[in-house]
Amino acid sequence: MIALNYRDSKPIYQQIKDGFKKLIISGVLKPGEKLQSVRSLAVELSINPNTIQRAVNELEAEGYVYSLAGKGSFVADMESGASEDLLVNIKRTELLDSIRSIAEELKYIGTDASEVQKVIEEVWKEDAR
Repeated sequence: MIALNYRDSKPIYQQIKDGFKKLIISGVLKPGEKLQSVRSLAVELSINPNTIQRAVNELEAEGYVYSLAGKGSFVADMESGASEDLLVNIKRTELLDSIRSIAEELKYIGTDASEVQKVIEEVWKEDAR
């Protein structure tokens, strides 16, 4: 279900969090579906349960999942307007951060800003076709 890359510079909890996000957004995990328990996932991935709990806590804070005491964590209903708006805003922020990081690298290697702007404008023009 979730694959970890120990050579990745991303922390393990972040990889778990991203893995769950992909499963939720793609519809593999359905609204109301119970997530695998922290303990069983920790055993399966051979990592500390606290690492998984951190990922689940962050997913809950972002509105992807909710927890019920004594019952576990469940996928939030992304169809509701508030959850959907939250998801869109979170994704937008993540993507803009990615663009910023890429732009900084392009600037560092001497790429002209007009060249970057041209690529972005081409993407927007493709939608108009």
